Amino acid sequence: MTTLRRSGLTVVLLFSAIGAVGQRRHDPLTQAEIDQIRDASWEPVQRLTLYLQFTRARLVKLEQIRSDPKAKDRPRQTHDLLDDFQQLYDELNDNIDTYVDRKDDIRKPMKLIIDADVEFQAKLRALKEAADVPPQEASMYEFVLSSALETLDTAAEDHRKLLADQEDLAKRKKLNASSGAKGGKPE
Repeated sequence: MTTLRRSGLTVVLLFSAIGAVGQRRHDPLTQAEIDQIRDASWEPVQRLTLYLQFTRARLVKLEQIRSDPKAKDRPRQTHDLLDDFQQLYDELNDNIDTYVDRKDDIRKPMKLIIDADVEFQAKLRALKEAADVPPQEASMYEFVLSSALETLDTAAEDHRKLLADQEDLAKRKKLNASSGAKGGKPE
């Protein structure tokens, strides 16, 4: 192989490796949380409740960091926790869509999710309106915060409509019972 070909091959491999590393996305779930989600894969009520619990935990951690005067690199941690929150909330919504498509009865967790939407919106709006945050710090997470709020606002409306639809379907007996109650996976 000529030196030029080797150099070209090396450059291609280097860019491929860099691209692969750049495409990896941080998983917002811990291994223990992943295991819990996997164990609840066919139980809509439990699975949605877990996603709600994990999403809420990210906001609790965010509040702890924001109130800790000794926290290091607070803007970066705030950004990362908001990003984790957004990813988990998106995953929660993806799971809702899956259960709706299967016509599973998810009225119970939807009521919890609607309550959580209000709580999450209040906490994120409080962060956005915090007067004690220096502008240069806020600019480091402003985009992800705005994105999370926009997602929450849209989803909260969708969740209320979905609950009303689920109530209507339940009256007409068009919903499947929770698959966890049946003790198995759906056909």
